[in-house]
Amino acid sequence: MNTTRLIICGGFLGAGKTTLIWDVAQRLMAQGKRVGLVTNDQAPELVDSQLLRQANLKVAEVAGSCFCCNFNGFVEAIRSLRSNVEADVILAEPVGSCADLTATIVRPLKKFHSTEVIVSPLTVLSDPARLRSILYGGNGGLHEDAAYIYRKQLEESDVILITKTDLLSSEETEKLVKDTQACFHHTKVMTCSTLTGVGIREWFGEVANRQGEGTKILDINYDKYAHGEAVLGWLNGTVALSGHNAYWDALLKDIMTGIAQAVRREKLRVGHIKVIAENGRQYAVGNLTGDANTLQLRGTAGSSDNAKLIINARVETSPEHLDELVREVLLDAIGGQYTDEILAWRYLQPGRPNPTHRIV
Repeated sequence: MNTTRLIICGGFLGAGKTTLIWDVAQRLMAQGKRVGLVTNDQAPELVDSQLLRQANLKVAEVAGSCFCCNFNGFVEAIRSLRSNVEADVILAEPVGSCADLTATIVRPLKKFHSTEVIVSPLTVLSDPARLRSILYGGNGGLHEDAAYIYRKQLEESDVILITKTDLLSSEETEKLVKDTQACFHHTKVMTCSTLTGVGIREWFGEVANRQGEGTKILDINYDKYAHGEAVLGWLNGTVALSGHNAYWDALLKDIMTGIAQAVRREKLRVGHIKVIAENGRQYAVGNLTGDANTLQLRGTAGSSDNAKLIINARVETSPEHLDELVREVLLDAIGGQYTDEILAWRYLQPGRPNPTHRIV
């Protein structure tokens, strides 16, 4: 079998990684390409994985740790897609709070698996609101040490892809690109909007043919890095719901609005909160990446007697408090209208990063 093109799309929580790889995968398949996707998280039950599977995409999941700390698991996911899908292209989305990917992922792949994969330039996606804050001396609405991770992600990137440019004017976009380029002289800065499609073809053309990357090795403080991850409580849960001809979009909106109000009331910083409501092949997704103004709802799960919710929450608080907050919102939203059964529920604080390899 020929080598497979591997494109790693990193970036902090809420940058739009899943939406981008969904879009690119659809475009490639329309051209007759065989595509595989690898998702990643500190725990199983991922909204991202389920969302991509809903689109009939072939997904391998590395759960329980980041790619760098489970490098062998990442390689097995790649091999599975190469074997089962005969993938021409694999798009990989690492954990949003992960950095140091060049030393722990890109270089080990090139050293040990160059006959299997051709590694594209490391792309780091960046939400314009957080990026602007980071560039101008702020913390992007994050804890200082979480913002440290954000900066390190940008520092090691081969390509910085500024997303969600549909939220900016052309003048704002031009200035943000100029300012980003001024801070990261040796990095290609590009822009895109998955809503309009503008810039996606140009970005893919940039990364689909280049190789020989992996030169930017970070000087990174792993104590600060570890604390930047540990300030976030992580929660992944799956709940089965039943109700008579229930309208699931309304319930999803109630849940997302309730969470947004709760984190605002308690002045908690949000990394990312995602919820998907599934009704067979129908689904609706809610996203929250900051305050209530960042709340987005898309798709429709329609009406039925049964549905499934998957919840992924990353919030700057203790895992125990996050668990309490999400359960309270769910209880209020469900009220006496539905019956619920928890199928899976896990809340945690990420442990210290311990990469399988670090090649400098």
